[in-house]
Amino acid sequence: MSSAHSGFGQGRGVFRRKPVLEGDSPHQGGGLTRTLGLWQLTAIGVGGIIGAGIFSLAGAVANKTAGPAVLISFLVAGIASAAAAFSYAEFAGLIPQAGSAYTYGYAVLGEIVGWFIGWDLLLEYTAIVAVVAIGISGYFNELLSLLGLHLPEWMLGAPGTEAGEAAPGSYKVNLFAALLCLLIAFVLNQGMKNAARFETTLVYLKVAVVLLVVVVGAFHIDTANYNPFFPFGISGALTGAATVFFAVFGYDAMSTAAEESTDSRKHMPKAILYSLAISMVLYVLACLVLTGMVPYSQVDTESAFATAFADVGLPALGIVISVGAVLGITTVLFTFLMGAARVGYSMSRDGLLPRWFAKTHPTKHVPTRTTWVLGVASAVIAGFLPIAEAAELTNIGILLAFVVVCVAVIVLRYRRPDLPRTFRTPGMPVVPIVGVVFSLWLITFLAPETWLRFAVWFAIGLVVYYAYGKRHSALADRTDRTDRGEPGSD
Repeated sequence: MSSAHSGFGQGRGVFRRKPVLEGDSPHQGGGLTRTLGLWQLTAIGVGGIIGAGIFSLAGAVANKTAGPAVLISFLVAGIASAAAAFSYAEFAGLIPQAGSAYTYGYAVLGEIVGWFIGWDLLLEYTAIVAVVAIGISGYFNELLSLLGLHLPEWMLGAPGTEAGEAAPGSYKVNLFAALLCLLIAFVLNQGMKNAARFETTLVYLKVAVVLLVVVVGAFHIDTANYNPFFPFGISGALTGAATVFFAVFGYDAMSTAAEESTDSRKHMPKAILYSLAISMVLYVLACLVLTGMVPYSQVDTESAFATAFADVGLPALGIVISVGAVLGITTVLFTFLMGAARVGYSMSRDGLLPRWFAKTHPTKHVPTRTTWVLGVASAVIAGFLPIAEAAELTNIGILLAFVVVCVAVIVLRYRRPDLPRTFRTPGMPVVPIVGVVFSLWLITFLAPETWLRFAVWFAIGLVVYYAYGKRHSALADRTDRTDRGEPGSD
């Protein structure tokens, strides 16, 4: 195979590009086992998308930003997310390798672009795991209170939080959130087949709870609550879309499991689109029920559905919903910690991070080292940072990943139209451009502190890349051998 066809030798220096077509076989470093079917992948995607978006975020946006038009907020965010999802689906069917946006950016736009997307996603995904764990901890503590159980104050919250300040002078930690992160890392390290079974079970439970909410709540809808539908104007609904957008991705983390799919080229594009479609239907139905049961101004901003059912005389159902929320939102931890571990594994396997991290378990065939390192990191963030500060570490990297993937799918479509794509993004190039514009628009909503943290992480990444990654890149070694005409360079 010539270097031109394989992709080796394309680009030079920091813009050298990985080959697009490397086959479906596992790579060096022990390899990953292909065990995930279409519906397991879809469940992982749904697990990453549906979480706090239904159980708390929908209520907060309805109450403060959009009113009953929160339904429109989710639809607009879903359409914008779909623009990126189509691009991910095309790449997932074309490049069946672990790493998702990192791998796609590396293959199309060059090593330095792939490096920074991967470096950002390591922080973003890990922080999302921590943020969600802190949120679940809040649900868990509230549930225990309803049951008359009270934990020691020192383990209820990080320093600086209301719970953390409840015991002055004592050692404070959000113990439940930290232990939950470690539990998910443990589950992921039991092998993908067993871990996916755990995730799928919780996703089924979560979907069942949402359907229960929709079916029972439908009998308590008062259509008068839908008037006015736009109490904050159309601009309120659009502002709400910017807020809930972060509840309608998750397929991006799921796509990092491409090398663990039994037929990635066929299943991964379908799983990405199915998971987003299923989640959007559930979001829309849940929003209709919530704003129909309770006037938007009375929607509880923290436990919207539990409070809504208590208000209509069904407090027991509210407890069931709280239990379902605690268990169901756990699936978000699974999807994003899995995604972070696969990105780290891919970067290490490519030589951009120490190859020690790419070592997989000899029998379970999962990247145990990377999973534990990131699991511990998320546990530290969850245990010792308030949720507001932890949340500021998220969002910008994922939005930049969306921009890179949408740009890359356009570039590759025109650079290599001959490649065997199992899925093609419709409306090229308009649909990917919509994904780029919407992502950049959302970035403008981020706080200055978020930009500062991103700049610091970016600078650290720049140092790590030039001090280690650039010199140890496996692709650099291949390119050098190709230039010298050595055997095995093609």
